[in-house]
Amino acid sequence: MGGCLRAAAAAAIALWVLSTGCPPACGQEDRDLWPEIEPYRTGYLRVSDIHELYYELSGNPAGRPVFVLHGGPGGSSSPYMRRFFNPEVFLIVLYDQRGAGKSRPYGEARENTTQHLVEDIERLRTHLDLGPLFLFGGSWGTTLALAYAETYPENARGMVLRGVFTATREEIDHYYHGGVRTFFPETYDRLIGGLPDPARRPLPDYLLELIRGDDPAERARYSRLWGEYEIRIGVLEISDDEVDGILEHYDPYALALLENYYMANGCFLEEGQLLRDAEKLADIPVVIVNGRYDMVCPPVAAYRLHRRLPRSQLEIVERAGHWMGDPPLERALLKAVRQFE
Repeated sequence: MGGCLRAAAAAAIALWVLSTGCPPACGQEDRDLWPEIEPYRTGYLRVSDIHELYYELSGNPAGRPVFVLHGGPGGSSSPYMRRFFNPEVFLIVLYDQRGAGKSRPYGEARENTTQHLVEDIERLRTHLDLGPLFLFGGSWGTTLALAYAETYPENARGMVLRGVFTATREEIDHYYHGGVRTFFPETYDRLIGGLPDPARRPLPDYLLELIRGDDPAERARYSRLWGEYEIRIGVLEISDDEVDGILEHYDPYALALLENYYMANGCFLEEGQLLRDAEKLADIPVVIVNGRYDMVCPPVAAYRLHRRLPRSQLEIVERAGHWMGDPPLERALLKAVRQFE
């Protein structure tokens, strides 16, 4: 497993958390993934005076358009993500959200809210002259997929959601204020013990302040502290050497900055908004996949969403956590996507 994780790290692992998965070298468990392909078009789309989005197209130019929504906020897309889609059937759109990955400027929080990101999807869809979209999102990508589909239901053809996060206060508190500690006490205490004032709350606000500090070395230190926390709780089994190997190849600054920025602001959504407005998705087919032991996005949120969506299917995957590269999750996601071919 360690070799697979280090290889994936070189390709920008850890979206929210480690959602890029493993490359083919990981062995037979990923034998059902589609072959690696290269994009036939890449580009940048200016969406504001500040921000330009990086995007890439692969697969069939005349195929069914699928938008892949990466995790974070502050993660990035990955070539691995193309491999969940039949390239003869789908036009696969990967892009990096504001401040993330190859989008410019990197790690920029100005003009960066959920509403901005929703409108960016619509701008990119229009720029590419595409009709209704199939949305494929993981973790924060599920939040964004729901927010977009509830804003533009006429432009959402279907969704596959992995590791559901509806951005409620309960979910944020689980992540920051003790829920994770029930299962990862030593990991949680390592995060808290690395802060100048371990008693200070709320944590996302405090972490954001530290990551935005004036000293570059301190910014790097607290970004790494946050990145390590995410990695350790996002993968079911991982060693200290594997964590260090990932962080040697991956800069967690944008993830740490933007994730804590969004969480400190309640993801710029009203409390319970995504579940409240789920009725707008009543006619949209949705497949929900969640790891049974997902410590980042526990399956209760997926279950609640499923109960609100009459055309949804829910699969809670045993022996899987948050990481998209867990073989049982890979298989469930491939199965889910095939329903939309």
